[in-house]
Amino acid sequence: MLNRMELIRIFSVAAQSTTFRDAATRLGTSPQTVTRAIKELERTLGELLFHRSTRQVHVTAFGAKLALQARETLERVDQLFIANSKQEAKGVVGITAPHAIGKLYLIEFLKPLMRENPGLSIDLSLDDQLTDAVANKIDIGIRVGAVRDRRYIARTVAHVDLKIVAAPSLLDTVQCPGSIEDLKRLPLSMLIDRKNGRPWPWVLAEGQTFLPASPAFTCDDPETEREIVLAGIAFGQMPGYLAEPYLSEGRLVELMQHDAPPPSELIMYRPQSGPVAPRVRLVYDHLVNCFSDPRVFAQSAR
Repeated sequence: MLNRMELIRIFSVAAQSTTFRDAATRLGTSPQTVTRAIKELERTLGELLFHRSTRQVHVTAFGAKLALQARETLERVDQLFIANSKQEAKGVVGITAPHAIGKLYLIEFLKPLMRENPGLSIDLSLDDQLTDAVANKIDIGIRVGAVRDRRYIARTVAHVDLKIVAAPSLLDTVQCPGSIEDLKRLPLSMLIDRKNGRPWPWVLAEGQTFLPASPAFTCDDPETEREIVLAGIAFGQMPGYLAEPYLSEGRLVELMQHDAPPPSELIMYRPQSGPVAPRVRLVYDHLVNCFSDPRVFAQSAR
């Protein structure tokens, strides 16, 4: 059975045609479908819509009035879809990302997109932990590490190295570590988890981890930790995207690459349920392209 909107659409075309066969041709369907639709509409309304003859059909007075209303209704429906397609980049898109990625990369990636789409509004939440996108009404999530929650569709967009680094000025004053035990005896930085106050361990190859026994510097902000390492106060361990471009400039030196852990995945995720709004798809696709591009986001070479 055809729905009411389909009945109105068929009737509107039939009212502008000389025969139901002509209407069927214009609609790309069969004359039988048109005939059934008109009969069903007449039965529903309790009114005759066409005077029929063997050669042609003529719309009745009631049918003519209904045809005018039908055209106006269909035009309003068409305008609804046209308006939405034109406004597809308008509205709010909620994004969550780690602090460093949000401040150092995400803002730069979003700038051109927002200039091109002035109706786009970004609601950004920075969090180094996996954010519950469903509960917090987040459209797009970005995190380093696996996303195993089945409520989300997750996509790996890059691989991130965790690097042991130091400033050349520090390496001029201490012996370069040759082993993990050597490293533990040197001034090290330690990063604190903002949410629970616990220190993040240094992560090494083959699943090894350790916490500095007497850290030279402790803080809960990755960028602040990087500044201390740049100043030659301590050795640090940080993701490649945070160490660049200082490695390229020679302001940081990577050490003990053979002891580095395997690269981590940079994941973009979004809620599994429901359709994806055009504005969300636009931002999602744009960010996938940006984070996948090694020219603008530091990637693992391994």
